[in-house]
Amino acid sequence: MKRQIISAVLLLLGSILTPVLGAGPAGADVVICEKYGSTTIQGGRYVVQNNNWGDDTTQCINVTDTGFSVTTASHDKPQNGAPGSYPSVYAGCHYANCSSGSGLPMQASDSRFNSIQTSVSMSYAQNAGVYDAAYDIWFDPTPRTDGQNTGAELMIWLNHTGSVQPVGSRVGTVSLAGATWDVWFGNIGWNVVSYVRTQSTASIAFPVRTFYDDAVSRGYAQRSWYLTSVQAGFEPWVGGVGLAVNDFSYSVGGGGGADTTAPSTPTGLSASGVTSSGASLSWSASTDNVGVAGYDVYRAQGGGAFTQVGTASGTSYTATGLSPATTYSFYVRARDAAGNVSGNSSTASVTTLSGGGGGGSCRVTYGKNEWSGGFTANVTIANTGTAAVNGWTLTFSFAGDQRVTNAWNAGVTQSGAAVTARNVAHNASIPAGGSTSFGFQGTWSGGNPAPTAFSLNGSACTTS
Repeated sequence: MKRQIISAVLLLLGSILTPVLGAGPAGADVVICEKYGSTTIQGGRYVVQNNNWGDDTTQCINVTDTGFSVTTASHDKPQNGAPGSYPSVYAGCHYANCSSGSGLPMQASDSRFNSIQTSVSMSYAQNAGVYDAAYDIWFDPTPRTDGQNTGAELMIWLNHTGSVQPVGSRVGTVSLAGATWDVWFGNIGWNVVSYVRTQSTASIAFPVRTFYDDAVSRGYAQRSWYLTSVQAGFEPWVGGVGLAVNDFSYSVGGGGGADTTAPSTPTGLSASGVTSSGASLSWSASTDNVGVAGYDVYRAQGGGAFTQVGTASGTSYTATGLSPATTYSFYVRARDAAGNVSGNSSTASVTTLSGGGGGGSCRVTYGKNEWSGGFTANVTIANTGTAAVNGWTLTFSFAGDQRVTNAWNAGVTQSGAAVTARNVAHNASIPAGGSTSFGFQGTWSGGNPAPTAFSLNGSACTTS
């Protein structure tokens, strides 16, 4: 059952009322009016569900062999609350109702996950009311097939009307799958990451990893979690008649002419604009028979191992959060929409400048309290110089896969392993001999070593 619920009471009720009613496989068109009625299409490959979870008015859908249309609906829900329903078609498992042959649940670290493709084609009736047209893609920390997922819910809004908006608040903008999306984040017992297309569309085709990679990079999801279902449909608040999914597809690895050709290896990687804490990278575009979806950027410090630190949709990338007077090496790889990955480009090495100018002398104390998969950190910046620091930026990099999820007493951003913390209004000045502190919460898997190098306003700090 769809669970985009603001009220804790509705959340509790929704967790209890989860029946799954079957109408049998659809051959000729099947009409479903049962509140939680469902049927399978294409020999069980997909499940179509009425899923009238948030309303007691009647909703009916006409199911075809390729999708469905809403034929009866009289929703009239407040636009600042939860929607009335989520009629949809899906592959995978939803409350123990599973399609056949999906390969789900599947861990996001599984190599097959990179090849998962999906597409949808929709129709929006002129007088359909107030709604969003959205994918709902579910992840759980375990390979569960029943009950409420508690990892991440990715919602990909292709279109919306009225004044409705996703759970949480807007946290950024990103270019993915050939379009620009506003990114929203909230938590209602699980992370809800919504991508709202800035220009509406009625169709899309993309690899699931495109959006999941972005959610992971923001600290809202983890590679160890399992994809359980890929759903596409509508959330109506008012009305809903005439909304239709004309065609839906889901595949793992393709087949029968699927793209198996990797993009060409990127060439000409070079670095410029080197400072004490950053550098600009650029390279020549790769080629691919169906187009390049993006580039993955890898970095090594000194003679250490390479780790992925970011992604780029074009042929440039700005590396930030580097330590002064330190040598780094970079390479990039190209990937296409089918998840095929090119070889590694040649490496580009840079040595950052020694810093200075505004940072003064500083000492950083980093303390952490961790538990399985999570931690909090407290960072104290001491000004050991003879002049006050007025306005500060502290940069450092994680050695593991840690992700910052929220912070206090500083504005904290993260790009790959690199973290940047900036003062807020009340702690912008650090007097000579004085100090200030900030903290943050994060996630980790595999290890949670403390950062070893910090820079204040571009100048290296000692640690204690």
